[in-house]
Amino acid sequence: MASLVLSSFCFPSQKSCSFTSSSLRFRIRAPTDSRFGGPLFVGFGSVKKRNGRIEASVDSTAHPLVFRDLDADDFRHPLDKQNTLLLRAIPGLNEIGRAILGTVTEQIMLLENIGTSILVSKDQLPELHKMMIEAAGILNIEPPDLYVRQSPVPNAYTLAISGKKPFVIIHTSLVELLTRKELQAVLAHELGHLKCDHGVWLTFANLLTLGSYHLPGLGGFIAQRLEEQLIRWLRAAELTCDRAALLVAQDPKVAISVLMKLTGGCPSMADQLNVDAFLEQAHSYEKASSSPIGWYIRNAQKRQLSHPLPVLRAREIDEWSRSREYRSLLERATQMSM
Repeated sequence: MASLVLSSFCFPSQKSCSFTSSSLRFRIRAPTDSRFGGPLFVGFGSVKKRNGRIEASVDSTAHPLVFRDLDADDFRHPLDKQNTLLLRAIPGLNEIGRAILGTVTEQIMLLENIGTSILVSKDQLPELHKMMIEAAGILNIEPPDLYVRQSPVPNAYTLAISGKKPFVIIHTSLVELLTRKELQAVLAHELGHLKCDHGVWLTFANLLTLGSYHLPGLGGFIAQRLEEQLIRWLRAAELTCDRAALLVAQDPKVAISVLMKLTGGCPSMADQLNVDAFLEQAHSYEKASSSPIGWYIRNAQKRQLSHPLPVLRAREIDEWSRSREYRSLLERATQMSM
């Protein structure tokens, strides 16, 4: 099967792209709504306990920790594992993949991104190049190519095609919105998809959410159930990649700040944003949705989204940053030599 990965941090606004491959017709149309907040560098300083919570201060002069023997399952979210098993149980999924992913699809997506972006290198935007190389080194993965694309919608996404080097696209508005540490965390989130080999299912999910589709011979009810399962898996996969972002950021406030800025941030007022207040907002959402009616509304709201709600992702990052699992990974890590 062709291997094509398209991971969107939050969906970009762009013109529709229609094409036909065999008996399969696509109309890929990215929505203009950027509500799908999506994912996230520094070393750890002292660790202390305050009000029963473990907190780590950040030492900006310290070299980041590197996970030289890191395996994807070391940080994969339980919901990712669970939903992956459910997808594998769906009969005929590989056949659908062969129908969707063909040479035409790959070439359109490849040329669309390469032809409208700047390739980052040591001689072109060297600071961004260094961020990507370092993030890939921390996660023990081969660095993909990195492109910067002009767009007013903050976004980042990943494309991997069989036989070709994968690459990450970031939008200029995202570069303007985030600090350098936050921007590297976003790159780490995208690297998480490659590290975890989210592969073909990620492409399915993105094609289903980016536009209309027609699968020949597949009933409407079956197609709807398949779409629901894929989108449920995609939301879980995003939680895994938020953990990859934290492993590179090594500071939960950096990772959470990305989500906060994508939810309601702007460059001119970025210095007034407060991560602790955003976490309080996440806790208030949990409380407000704990009633039977709140639970129903929360689930109805969640089903419409390809990414988990930003406040819930922030809470997940906060909780995992204080978990024994995360601390164990930090203990196994070694300091990066510069």
